[in-house]
Amino acid sequence: MADQSPADQTPPFSGMQSLSVDSQPPSSSSTPQMSLEEKFKIIRSVGEECIQEDELLNLLNHKPEPICYDGFEPSGRMHIAQGVMKAINVNKLTSAGCRVKIWIADWFAQLNNKMGGDLKKIKVVGQYLIEIWKAVGMDLNEKVEFLWSSDEINSRASEYWPLVMDIARRNKLPRIMRCCQIMGRSEQDELSAAQILYPCMQCADIFFLKADICQLGMDQRKVNVLAREYCDDIKRKNKPIILSHHMLPGLQQGQEKMSKSDPSSSIFMEDEEAEVNVKIKKAYCPPKIVEGNPCLEYIKYIIFPWFNEFRVERNADNGGDKTYKDFEELVSDYESGGLHPGDLKPALSKALNKILQPVRDHFNKDAKAKDLLKRVKASTNDYLKLRSCFERVQRQGRQWRLILPALKRPCL
Repeated sequence: MADQSPADQTPPFSGMQSLSVDSQPPSSSSTPQMSLEEKFKIIRSVGEECIQEDELLNLLNHKPEPICYDGFEPSGRMHIAQGVMKAINVNKLTSAGCRVKIWIADWFAQLNNKMGGDLKKIKVVGQYLIEIWKAVGMDLNEKVEFLWSSDEINSRASEYWPLVMDIARRNKLPRIMRCCQIMGRSEQDELSAAQILYPCMQCADIFFLKADICQLGMDQRKVNVLAREYCDDIKRKNKPIILSHHMLPGLQQGQEKMSKSDPSSSIFMEDEEAEVNVKIKKAYCPPKIVEGNPCLEYIKYIIFPWFNEFRVERNADNGGDKTYKDFEELVSDYESGGLHPGDLKPALSKALNKILQPVRDHFNKDAKAKDLLKRVKASTNDYLKLRSCFERVQRQGRQWRLILPALKRPCL
């Protein structure tokens, strides 16, 4: 972090000080019976990692309804991790008394050149995503609030931009570059100036939304840590707590995360039953191997939290039907060979299709939702074709940069 003079310790706007855990919004009528330990257990279960657990416990002890921040770029069709896992996590958080602000990062998608940087198309995608969460069962009560970044920033620009500028001037460029993972980029990529601005803005979002808890994926960890470092810079005692959820892998071998540009790598929320069956049938699922097995990850992070069980139907010669009540029992059977991929995969497909059927029904019956899906599919296909062309040109450009110097050398 950059050196600061005493004058640098002043936050860019006074509203930041209101994030103290001592400020208490009105209590929810549904949570008084829940003990502190019960609330902590539910909220902590959302994250694969928590920074820091003692701070989370202290927050819950002083603030019955903490504010959780989650955000997303509207950037195409929604895969099952973004759809189902987010619904599960949001419902857990609100059941434990949290208020959830879901940041529809339309400006961020434009900065990151999603949907070709077309803000109108990005906004359509944002509306489509909200329709999916409504259909899949996210509990959209008074504790869940969808906020469009462009609207909120424009309405409170005098608060937002001084904060962004303050974060930017306190950090060296290499520190910001290390956050590029949050955009699906790497430090080696050729970044635009807009993409350098992006991490500073996302860091500012946390304070702008007065978030007590950052509930994002593990891939967003670096910018959340940047926010905690910023608290050290400005001498702010109460830092945002980082609750990073697990990232589901792609369905093919070696895919660390799902990719919207590779349809075979993930289940999309409006995939038809037959599409789900084919994708799971082709998914990587080696017998007796648990590590790096995406089918088992789906069962652990989607099926068990949703149904509290996993039912396998098979003939008597293969062991007969069996209902697993916990993941550890399933893993034990799978590692020993007692549960074969040929029986696991159909059971997984059936469970996934049961979760997704209300979403299909909604997009088939609701005229608004059907129109949104049609427009998103068309825009996504156009964008993917354009991106593929651009990446091909980039690769060719890199090849020419390697060849040209050799061509310029005189022949011997």
